Amino acid sequence: MSDRLHPYFRFDSLVVGAANRLAATAARSVAESPGAGYNPLFVYADPGLGKTHLLMAIGHLALEINPNLRVEYLTLDDFVEAFHTALAAGQGDAYRRHVGEADLLLLDDVQFLAHRREMQAELIRLTDYMQTEERQIVLASDRPPAEIEALDDRLIRRFAGGLVVDIAAPDFETRAAILSRRARERKATFDRDVVDAVAGLPFNNVRELIGALNRLIALQAVEETPLGAMEAVAFLQGEKDPPTHDLPVPVVVAASPPPEVPVSVEAAADVRSATSDEAAADEFGSFLSEVAATVSHQVESWRSRVAEHILRWEGQGYRTARLEALLEEDVPADIDVVLEAYQRDIDRLQELASEAEALASDIAGSAVFRDPDQVAAAEDLVARAQEGVTSPPGPSPLWQLEDLVESGGNRVALRSASAVAQDPGVRYNPLVIVGGSGRGKTHLLHGIGNVLAAREGAVVACLDAADFTSQLIDALEQERVAQWRTRYQRATALLIDDVNLLAGKERTQEELYILFNKLQADDRQMVFTSAVPLAELTGIEPRLLTRLEGGLVVELPAPERDIRLAVADRLLRAKLDLEDDELAAYLASRPVESVRSLHGLVQRVLTAAEVQNTTPTAALAREVLEGPPGRRPARPRRVRSSGIVPPTAGGPRSHEKMVWTWPDAGDRVIEEWR
Repeated sequence: MSDRLHPYFRFDSLVVGAANRLAATAARSVAESPGAGYNPLFVYADPGLGKTHLLMAIGHLALEINPNLRVEYLTLDDFVEAFHTALAAGQGDAYRRHVGEADLLLLDDVQFLAHRREMQAELIRLTDYMQTEERQIVLASDRPPAEIEALDDRLIRRFAGGLVVDIAAPDFETRAAILSRRARERKATFDRDVVDAVAGLPFNNVRELIGALNRLIALQAVEETPLGAMEAVAFLQGEKDPPTHDLPVPVVVAASPPPEVPVSVEAAADVRSATSDEAAADEFGSFLSEVAATVSHQVESWRSRVAEHILRWEGQGYRTARLEALLEEDVPADIDVVLEAYQRDIDRLQELASEAEALASDIAGSAVFRDPDQVAAAEDLVARAQEGVTSPPGPSPLWQLEDLVESGGNRVALRSASAVAQDPGVRYNPLVIVGGSGRGKTHLLHGIGNVLAAREGAVVACLDAADFTSQLIDALEQERVAQWRTRYQRATALLIDDVNLLAGKERTQEELYILFNKLQADDRQMVFTSAVPLAELTGIEPRLLTRLEGGLVVELPAPERDIRLAVADRLLRAKLDLEDDELAAYLASRPVESVRSLHGLVQRVLTAAEVQNTTPTAALAREVLEGPPGRRPARPRRVRSSGIVPPTAGGPRSHEKMVWTWPDAGDRVIEEWR
């Protein structure tokens, strides 16, 4: 019943992440070699996490590799109903044979075996038979075998004798990749911020995630402007009312089925024997008999050579359809030319397989590297892998290490950075720079990167954590994770800005953990920055956090006056070619928490000077930043009187002996006590 396989549920449409990688790998192995390993394969997961998708993908791939396979997909309810119907018709044994003779049996919803002793006994018999005949059985359930109520212990032992794997809920990166792929298939376009925001919502399974995407597609179809991240989240959380007019019904566009794999030609072993005319007894007839015997011997000779080549290369795992086709011919034009061409194609495939192994290990086992008729496809696969292994993003040339100003507060950070740049991977690995926003972390990071990139043969990866995650999501969506990994594993230095943004990104943290270990083992320099002290970081896995803490952690404090003065003077020179020590000193005296804030102050002064068509000065800066000076309040006029105040509880008071109007604070004379 392979016609029950949904055309969309293939490995091509399956997004593989950390949560389902083991199950997907085992499923692909089973599809490529049914009955050879992992028999039975038992997959369990909560509803909506892709069990059925995986089962049907196994069936599709198995049929692509061998169209002659008999694949049966059944839910347990279908199996039970058909079996009972067959029993009622007296055809129980016939149905048992029908199911048992399937080369690949895919049985879904096995959890409904609970309390069904009769069907459990049938499944035990069926499993034993299929294992004996080396036929594959794959089962799926929403719980592990041990948690299925009243399940026969014999079944549990048989399932455990194969492979039992689970599928967990997808992590953030996998959810984002699923959304991106499904949106592209539906010809819908969303900003990356929208995809990331929706992927960050707490969906329990993929089915809910796709439902949310359907709602967004329907909403965007009637909106005049593209959806924003906040709007999308508010709509999905019920905080935004849907449009009152009719929404178009979203239509799921199923992925087109892959092209059929050509069926290999069966080897034909019958040898034509030349016959002589036994009735002819004359000399000419004898001559003809000798010629026929010679031709027969030559025919047997070339067929033997072809058969030897078939056995040799087939034993090494190569397809021999081209050679098998030769056996169907009477006498090939030139057997040596054909065999030499086949040998050249084999050699070329071996070269390409070696290149693929170096570029991306997951494509090295592709079937095209075992088919001499697919050399062009193998070359194309390697070329695409080479395109994926481009150099990672490097540091910006705008930020140079020598442009930074050293002061007492940042001296440790700057000198540590210089040491790392001079001796990468030797002294401080990793180097972690901690500081608030706008304090120069990014400048320092890229400055280190530029020094490292100047070395011969250096490949420096320098990017922020958000881009690192986005690239991983794109790789997951395009099934190019191996190329993405290779891209960064080739780097001689890895510099990641704002590593605190990886909080909650489980898959990205896992990939960074693997990459961290490899680069550290190869003594390659790593530098990270964080806007949050490592002790206060949440959402980062302890195994990754301890590795960051195991290096050198330095802090960039708020810029001191020396730094502010140098930055202000540099900005004035760069923007107006202006040298004004008084203006620079005033700007440096302003209290700011970051260099970025100082840039903002300078820009305000320059904008005001441009509006007034004048040269910026300290006075103008003071007026812009502090406001115009206010008028001093007038002193109240004194009222002359007798000088005697009416007596109170404290006795008489005299105007001449009391200070009634205090001078302004700025006019007071402060003297030291002697």
